[in-house]
Amino acid sequence: MSKIKTRFTRMFILGFKQFQDPFYQGFAAQISFYLVLSIVPTILLITQILGLFGISLESALALIEDYTGKRMSGMLMSLFEFSSVGAGNIVFIVVALWAASRAAFAIMRITNYTLTDGKTTGKGYFAERFRAVKTMGITIITIVLSLVILAYGKLILTAIVAALGLDPEIIVESTWLWLRWLLGFGLYFLMISYNYYILPTERVKYRKVIPGSVFAAVGLLVVTGFYSRYTTSLADYDVLYGALSSVVAIMFWFYFLAWVLCLGVLFNKVWDDTSEPFSKMTPPARGDRY
Repeated sequence: MSKIKTRFTRMFILGFKQFQDPFYQGFAAQISFYLVLSIVPTILLITQILGLFGISLESALALIEDYTGKRMSGMLMSLFEFSSVGAGNIVFIVVALWAASRAAFAIMRITNYTLTDGKTTGKGYFAERFRAVKTMGITIITIVLSLVILAYGKLILTAIVAALGLDPEIIVESTWLWLRWLLGFGLYFLMISYNYYILPTERVKYRKVIPGSVFAAVGLLVVTGFYSRYTTSLADYDVLYGALSSVVAIMFWFYFLAWVLCLGVLFNKVWDDTSEPFSKMTPPARGDRY
């Protein structure tokens, strides 16, 4: 127990020293700004693909509502009141992916800076930006598959329970309540671990991004839960911001999420720096990616 306490104390000290770097000042605001710019094209792309599975924008936001709360889901819906989701052409997809990749690009820069001890933020703007587009495309596909599972998961679970000869009405409701949150955690973990693994210019072993991915996945669930309760019971953004209240509330939410994502990157760094032996997060040898 003392070794664990000593290690986490050292991790905290290393992380605190890392955050003294002026480069980190304002990074969360930058990422949250790009997340706001990315949210509309991202969800429009997602709804284009979800349409193939018979899932509408309203249905997708209803699934998200289980994790963000009714008020936050309503705010997200308000962003699409004047957006068309019928433009399913190549130009729209390319432009939307380019716009949606801004947030991934910002996170990529902070990831490279953290893992290289401030030596670099990447190989160059266009090279990293195109890599961010590819990353965003795969992330969107992951979100779509996860939403499809959430949309039809209860039906699948009911069919499995019925095939086993059990009573679906007794088992499914209680089981799905807990399984839904496990799926939510799995969705967060899958997206975060993929981004932590693929975003660094110099690749690291996948197992080395797992600690920070777990930390960030739990953090995203906790932040979203608390902020949803806060906006529902306490916050009244309409009084201060009027018509901009939805955008401001979402930006604050993204601001806290951005902190969690960066802390997850830092958690990976200090976890590896305090491991035995104290190895650095150097790129794996060819053929040794895992």
